[in-house]
Order: sequence, then C-alpha cells, then structure tokens
Amino acid sequence: MVQQKENKTVAEVKEKEMVITRLLNAPRELVWKVWTEPDHLKNWWGPEGFTNTISEMNVVPGGEWDLIMHGPDGKDYKNQSTYTNVIPQEKLEFDHVSHPKFKVTVTFEEQGNKTLLTWRMKFETTELLNNTVNVFKADIGLTQNVDKLETYLSKLS
Repeated sequence: MVQQKENKTVAEVKEKEMVITRLLNAPRELVWKVWTEPDHLKNWWGPEGFTNTISEMNVVPGGEWDLIMHGPDGKDYKNQSTYTNVIPQEKLEFDHVSHPKFKVTVTFEEQGNKTLLTWRMKFETTELLNNTVNVFKADIGLTQNVDKLETYLSKLS
C-alpha cells in the first residue's frame, strides 16, 4: 500500500522492490535535465543533509555514474552505477553496482506541464531490501530524495 505524508507519497516497500511515485510541478524536459546533468543532480541527490561529488556521469547505455555522497555524519559513501537503458525524457534504467546492489527504473510521464515520476529500486532478494531499509533507512532516504528534487525544481521554475 502506498503511504501518504503531508499530501506526498512516500516510498512503498514490498517483497524485493521499493517504489515511489510523485507528481512534480515541472515540465518533463526540466525534470529529465535535472536527473541527467551533474551540475543539477549534485544539488538535490540524496537524503536530507547529504552533499555530492560526481566524478563521472555518462548517461548512455553502458555509461558509468560514479559519485560520492557526503553524509551529515562526516562519512563518505561511494556509489557506482551503470546505465542499462536510456530513453530521453521517458526512462532511465541503471544498475547500482556498489553495495547494496539493486536495479533502478525511473520513468518520466508528461501530464500537461507536470511530470509523473515513478522511481523503482529492485533488489535481488527480499532480505537484501529489508537489510537496506533497516540499516540505511533507504525508504526514508528515497522519500527525502524526491522531496529535495521537488524543492530544487521549484527554485528553477
């Protein structure tokens, strides 16, 4: 079941998958741009309190995305992903190849001058998903990530 908090959807966790859907008050072209350009993405990516250093972001099938998330706890969290499918302004798919491993599918559905964003993270096992939620609070982090995206988009509009 999808939960609501302050009129916003929050991440739904079920079986091997975590999903969040949000109607963003921004055109699809802009949402795509802030997802695929490092100069934008570094400003909103990650849960509250995190900042980012992106060393590579090649948004093409087979392209690498390497970033370090700098946590409010002073720790650095290295992340490496490989893009598997890129359909401009419609869909991004990538494998998060650093631990924990999972597959991500993000779709961008145009709804007038707004964009329906659906972000799916699929893990190999339910146990891995549950561990990621329990240890890293990934469900809360995913919701905060989309909140930060929404705030960033509002500043650009």
